[in-house]
Amino acid sequence: MKPNLPSYKTSSRRSPHPTASAPVWIGIAIAFYAFITIGIAESALGVLLPSILKTFDLTPATVTFLFISQISGYVLAAFSSSLIGSRLGLAPMLLVAAITLSTALVIYGLATAWFMMVMVGTLLGLGIGLIDAGINTYMVSDQQDAKWIGLLHAFYGIGALLGPAIATTLLMLGLNWRQVYFVIASIVVLLIGGVVWIIITRYQPMMVRTAASHTHALANLRFALKTPLVLIAGLFLLVNVGTEASLGNWVYTVQHVSRDIPASTAGYSISALWMGFTIARVMLGVLVNRLGAIRLVNGSLAMLAVGLVSWWLLPGQWLSLPLIGFAIAAIFPLTYFGRRL
Repeated sequence: MKPNLPSYKTSSRRSPHPTASAPVWIGIAIAFYAFITIGIAESALGVLLPSILKTFDLTPATVTFLFISQISGYVLAAFSSSLIGSRLGLAPMLLVAAITLSTALVIYGLATAWFMMVMVGTLLGLGIGLIDAGINTYMVSDQQDAKWIGLLHAFYGIGALLGPAIATTLLMLGLNWRQVYFVIASIVVLLIGGVVWIIITRYQPMMVRTAASHTHALANLRFALKTPLVLIAGLFLLVNVGTEASLGNWVYTVQHVSRDIPASTAGYSISALWMGFTIARVMLGVLVNRLGAIRLVNGSLAMLAVGLVSWWLLPGQWLSLPLIGFAIAAIFPLTYFGRRL
């Protein structure tokens, strides 16, 4: 679920110690690294899930509560990001979000009872959602260049392919799932350091506040729910995002537990899924220019169907998972941007 994106404007209060120069690449680097961190934080769960199930003696049905709690955090971020950004500004909001995310990851590692992880899942979803909303809006409003948005989401894919690889490697080295979460938390701490530097040096492109919204949210919601195209697109995205999340969280369990595929192979196969996703996001602009949005969506759906069937019927091969990732990657942005691409 993607949180709503508030619009930002430069704060009217001038810094007493402004940055002498504000090179654009600094903000872009922070944005890209932020998306790598949330990609790692989200995708590592798939590899760690069997260990968590064993530790707390859970069933696949019971662990659903963790997913629900994380989704509740995303929803909370969707409704609160505009308010938080208007009160704190972009950089402080990112700092709060990164601290929230790292704290949730540490508590995951320290949790002695299942209900603790479920409760903290909301914090994790909130942290990821606020980072997602803030960075997306910063890139759109400040850079005014579509190529940065495509690259931004490609860096999420890089994080998503790194997450399972990091988790698998650390488990193979003898660490347990709790220690893996501590390592991931330390990766987020680097983001905290970068945002603190942004605040201390008053890096102007990120020292912004949300502009007040004059739209009537409830009226817009009612209008949207009465628009058939919106409902169809919403259902389309529901199926697509649900497929993406389900595969990311359960491929490792199916590969390793159900199919007796070695743990290392099963773990790195998730990275193969996200590798296909990342390649597609990098190539998205070229593919749209060559094929057009409608043909690309149709081709992606066909590719997705072929990939899912081949993964189910031919469990020993690796090609289907990157094929699935490649197919999924194009559907969300093409549905969201429509003919503007």
